[in-house]
Amino acid sequence: MKKIAVTLSTSLICAASTTVQAQQFNFNRSSKHFDVKIEIPCQQSKCQGPATITLYEKDTDHVLQQIESDDLILHLEQNSPNSIPKNEKNIIMFKDFNFDGSEDLAIHNGNANAYSGPSYDIYIFNEHWKKFVYNEELSELTAENLGMFQLDPHQKRIVSQYKSGCCYRVRAEYLIKPEQELILVREFIEDQTSSSKNQVKVTDRVLINGKWTQTVKYYPASEYYQ
Repeated sequence: MKKIAVTLSTSLICAASTTVQAQQFNFNRSSKHFDVKIEIPCQQSKCQGPATITLYEKDTDHVLQQIESDDLILHLEQNSPNSIPKNEKNIIMFKDFNFDGSEDLAIHNGNANAYSGPSYDIYIFNEHWKKFVYNEELSELTAENLGMFQLDPHQKRIVSQYKSGCCYRVRAEYLIKPEQELILVREFIEDQTSSSKNQVKVTDRVLINGKWTQTVKYYPASEYYQ
């Protein structure tokens, strides 16, 4: 699947139609440094399919990067084609994912995780190339877990959430090395899958000086989830 690079905005141009036709959307407010134009096929209040995303230097016509996407989804306000997409904030996010001081990019790409939640393509800005470069590890992290990960800027960690059914949850924390390699450094596991389900087994695994240490505690379920 081809990957994409994008930006969010306040202006968009789309004409409602009963036929599928390419429309353009301008997203200019989600980034301090970039503007984005998306061209995507639309039909009435839904735009989905192959998209061309053009990234511009802020407030100029200078094209910095253009990438094709096989599957981008925009949901428009019903019967209001000239409004901002309903899922605007979830389409594109500019954040510093590797804590190097530059804006990186996350683009909603389908709903690929186990609970049909949103998955994202993640791009890291390469200062030398002045381009966004697709990062496979971070992208897979969003598909394998509960959607978009969180950031802990104080510890410079990436935090993902995973669950299996009602009773097994994992919070995983990663460091990201300069070459963009992810390193798992902590797992916090809440497990209530025993036959009785009256207790919650809480395991806290931490990587310290290259070695894993862990503590395991048990709590009454009725108290733990209060």
